[in-house]
Amino acid sequence: MALQAGFVGCGNITDTHVRAAREGGLGIAAFHGRDLAKAEALQARYGGRAFARYEEFLSHRPMDLVVIGSPSALHAEQGIAAAQRSLHVLVEKPIDVTLAKAEALVAAADKAGVRLGVLFQDRLKPELLALSEFIRSGGLGRVLLASARVKWHRPPEYYATSHWRGRTALDGGAALINQGIHTVDLLLWLLGNVTRVRGLIATTLHAIESEDVALALVEFESRAVASFEATTAAWPGYPRRVEISGTQGTVVIEGDRVIAADMRQPAPGLVASGGFGTAAAQTAVVADATPHRRMIEDFVRAIETGGAPACDGREGLRSLAVVEAVYRAARARGEEVA
Repeated sequence: MALQAGFVGCGNITDTHVRAAREGGLGIAAFHGRDLAKAEALQARYGGRAFARYEEFLSHRPMDLVVIGSPSALHAEQGIAAAQRSLHVLVEKPIDVTLAKAEALVAAADKAGVRLGVLFQDRLKPELLALSEFIRSGGLGRVLLASARVKWHRPPEYYATSHWRGRTALDGGAALINQGIHTVDLLLWLLGNVTRVRGLIATTLHAIESEDVALALVEFESRAVASFEATTAAWPGYPRRVEISGTQGTVVIEGDRVIAADMRQPAPGLVASGGFGTAAAQTAVVADATPHRRMIEDFVRAIETGGAPACDGREGLRSLAVVEAVYRAARARGEEVA
């Protein structure tokens, strides 16, 4: 019998999670959301049962794992409760909005002996996997410099129709911790740990509590340095772009693909063919659930084999730590934060 999954949140991203889970062969067991009508709508579309109370949802069986897509500040609380019921936990990014809460979730999963994963789907995209292996094998030589730009656009209603987006208590911030954190994780995965940051945040366009523009300067343990910017105020929205230069050349990522590799020596197979745009630059709706499906399939393998998922809880802490550091540096008017 296929593993049975329950889904928490019941908003836009949960629909993506459910589609990915079905494509990955999971059974659809149950839904829980703040708005019971949304949970019931997903039940009508995909099967399973809808629950208004979280405790009742967690007691439903058969259910082997939960996929959490609720507001970010609820991730740890809900994940801990699931782990204590011996349910494996796969959580949407970020793992939570504070390191203290996120670390408590990691500890709870360890204590319960369940698997904990975080949905950073860049880590399983074939083109980016090939780039990761290329960098780790020394193909770029010593990495010197990187720049990353997440210049996306979200219309006013993206925030106005949500009870949590852009609100510090539930979102933890806005453009940096919500949209930009995928690229923070990508930089950490490709280039290693960060030692210092400088930060600047601003609310330039949207009527929200938190930032719609974030800038950072980053230094890595390797002594490579990077500039990073994230915004939801860049009309009309452009694909994410990352450029990484090393002693042997430069690679460029646009959207989800490596679009250029200008190397001292040929690097066959590194540059992807075909389109490289990404709808994420202009909309939060996810049309293609394939990247999430890969993450769910990987998580199921981790459950079945006892191995680690592509991004486990401890890996999920790393990007949150950098985001927290940028926020602290910004509040300290750009001073460096170790």
